[in-house]
Amino acid sequence: MGDPYELIIIGGGPAGLSAGMYAARSRLPTLLIERAMPGGQIVNAELVENYPGFPEGISGAELASLMERQATKYGLEISVAEVDGIEVAGEQKTVRTSEGQYHAKALIIAGGSEHSKLGVPGEEELRGRGVSYCATCDGAFFRDQVIAVVGGGNIALSDALFLTRFASKVVVIHRRDQLRATRILQERAFAQPKIEFLWDTVVKSIEGNSEVRQLRLMNVKTEAEALLEVSGVFIAVGLRPNTGYLEGVLALSPEGFILVNEQMETGVPGVYAAGDIRAGSPRQVSSAVGDGATAAISAERYLSSI
Repeated sequence: MGDPYELIIIGGGPAGLSAGMYAARSRLPTLLIERAMPGGQIVNAELVENYPGFPEGISGAELASLMERQATKYGLEISVAEVDGIEVAGEQKTVRTSEGQYHAKALIIAGGSEHSKLGVPGEEELRGRGVSYCATCDGAFFRDQVIAVVGGGNIALSDALFLTRFASKVVVIHRRDQLRATRILQERAFAQPKIEFLWDTVVKSIEGNSEVRQLRLMNVKTEAEALLEVSGVFIAVGLRPNTGYLEGVLALSPEGFILVNEQMETGVPGVYAAGDIRAGSPRQVSSAVGDGATAAISAERYLSSI
């Protein structure tokens, strides 16, 4: 496609939308490419309590909608497509997508991350039949049932607290004996009578025929195995960056995150990264928004210099 874009942004989460707003306000012809609906991971958050300006909190879907509306208000163009590769030839950057090729002089990669998998037997086979990665999407299906949440971070505890609205009991399974979540979430979880904890425990397999029936567990210290009967399991063991198509093009960390400097610059002139996809990101909405603004400002300076 020969559209004369100055800047292309890959990813429509908070980082991408923030970058798009700054670029559009600077009157840069900008295209944002998003494979699904704008907002990224935050659309699955029932309540975002730590984004400045919303003292009572705001739903992730509503916050994403407001960000999109603000960015497009200034002329940002959004295209729905799956990105499968980029090419850099001097000042021209080509983005290959499921809808064709796009060209620009600068590129901001803000493709975020996706949920990590446990990688155990039964996980893929029973996905959508009791295995879920989105509590706000699927929690209501488990009314008055026993379910499990795997993980010990903020997402895991937020999911567990949300799921107590529906489930009769929520069992949090964590491979360590201490949680990684923030103190306020820990306090809420420990105070919730519907939540129980299984410490030093991992899931060996997810079992059931047409739907989840039980989890095979192992204590990491004693190696003793046990069965836990549940109707569903919500997996919240971290996120992995969407950078598979960038191997060999950009410098990545051992975990696959894009290496950048404080200006969000990669090692390739005119190519930037922002948000959860960059190495060292705190993985917060507010930091992603800041990354997007920084990347857009850096891109504008680059475009003015060539």
